[in-house]
Amino acid sequence: MNNKYLIISNDLIAKDTYKLIFKGDIQKNILPGQFINIKIEDGYKFLLRRPISICDHNGNYITIIYKILGEGTEVLSKMKAGEIIDILLPLGNGFTIMTEPNKQLLIGGGVGIPPLYLLASKMIEQRIDFKVILGFNTFEDIFLVEEFKALGVEVFVSTMDNSFGIKGNVMDVIKQLNIDYDYYYSCGPAKMLNNLVKTKILGQLSFEERMGCGFGACMGCTCKTKTSSKRICKEGPVLESSEVLVDE
Repeated sequence: MNNKYLIISNDLIAKDTYKLIFKGDIQKNILPGQFINIKIEDGYKFLLRRPISICDHNGNYITIIYKILGEGTEVLSKMKAGEIIDILLPLGNGFTIMTEPNKQLLIGGGVGIPPLYLLASKMIEQRIDFKVILGFNTFEDIFLVEEFKALGVEVFVSTMDNSFGIKGNVMDVIKQLNIDYDYYYSCGPAKMLNNLVKTKILGQLSFEERMGCGFGACMGCTCKTKTSSKRICKEGPVLESSEVLVDE
């Protein structure tokens, strides 16, 4: 198995946030919501790979967007175009695009936003109408907003410090603008996903979790649902809202 890929670019696009594009012989079908697992090459310091959602896929090119959250992603941010990177892909259970709900929303928060871009592209291909809500902490954190708008969809933005768009979080946007929806797809902080489940409106949620192997063998990212225990890396990261346990 060839896990080696060529870095095309690795650019800073927002505060501590990078867009990395890599190229390789990618024959597998990639679904929105799936992720890659990157090996950080720095001696024996980093034993575990870093899981990062796929933002876009075009032929033999894949785009990811990640934020520096620790030493591993800091090392990744310093990699340059032309370097080779070791990646396992595609991993996990992606989003299932629904055609029947008439008022669909894509709801993303922070570094949970990237997988929703590929989802939006696929939904447009299927001529499904939807709106997008993106939440950030500050103006400096904002990314992908113009790219979503370029797809021709209506985009609403919130910032917690009121430096851009609507003040507050994504739930505040829905309340303030009285946005009516009957289905959603979401990825972001656990608190945001928890609040969406509490609405009782059906949807799909992509969970972020620390992982060991990334393909279901080690059971290190297992979480409880209403029906059983599921592995975020295998049965997830996308789960149906109807099976998610609410954290009170």
